[in-house]
Amino acid sequence: MASPIAQLPEAQLRPLLAAYDASVRTRRRHTLIVLACIVVAMLLASASAEVSLPKLLDNIHRFPSYIVRLFLLENGQPVWTDIPEWFWGIGRWLRLLGETLLMAYVGTALGAVAAFGLAFLAAANVAPGRIARFVVRRFCELCRTVPMLVFALLFVIAFGLGPIGGVLAVVIHTLGALGKQFAEVVENIDMNPVEGVSATGAPWTVAMRYGALPQVTSNFVSYVLLRFEINVRESAVMGFVGAGGIGQDLIEAIRKFYYTDVSAILVLILLTVAIIDTLTSQIRHRLIGLQEGR
Repeated sequence: MASPIAQLPEAQLRPLLAAYDASVRTRRRHTLIVLACIVVAMLLASASAEVSLPKLLDNIHRFPSYIVRLFLLENGQPVWTDIPEWFWGIGRWLRLLGETLLMAYVGTALGAVAAFGLAFLAAANVAPGRIARFVVRRFCELCRTVPMLVFALLFVIAFGLGPIGGVLAVVIHTLGALGKQFAEVVENIDMNPVEGVSATGAPWTVAMRYGALPQVTSNFVSYVLLRFEINVRESAVMGFVGAGGIGQDLIEAIRKFYYTDVSAILVLILLTVAIIDTLTSQIRHRLIGLQEGR
């Protein structure tokens, strides 16, 4: 039985195979060049950052020993053998952890409100003018480019020690991050409802209220919940620069080598973040499901 696959003559097949082999070799050569550039860049970056592989290998044994020490009491027994001793400062730590959650909550709420007001000005499809869109976009970039800890340090210098500096830092960084995300959500809406409302002679604000807002509400809430989860983790270290929260006790325990206190505080932070992550994920999935079901 003859084969159904057509066979090209050798004279025609040979140039095609040669071209294919040349293409494969070229792609492999390009891949090797890219990998070589990445390796060179990593070596240069390591040299610039004074990263020493011999020093890393000589001291790497200290890291696991430090982790083990975190879970040993002063008498050498594992921390779970004496829970009251391990969590001796639970009252103060829970109060500071609550302060951390409040910082994240207030900062996220205020930042989300500000981002909501700016999102429609930053979206390319609904912005009332190019100048307004450019200014809002650059402002949001500034707010999210500067690290949150840097903002917290600046506000601590300006307003003194306490959670107010942390809250303001969370507000500004949340405004920058959510402003971009909200604007991108608005840019993906169906413009027909917006154009229909505008066709009636309604002003821009009314067109946004009845044409755009119903399409983006669930996504906005989803992003706010995700940002709250992120801000809880960020707020946990605000105390490193004196901005209040559980971070101030954590950095003190680290500096004074209170190993069991460090592990206890880390466990509390981990449990809190895990609970918030679970709750916000469930709410976000429900909102996304409702949005897709419409």
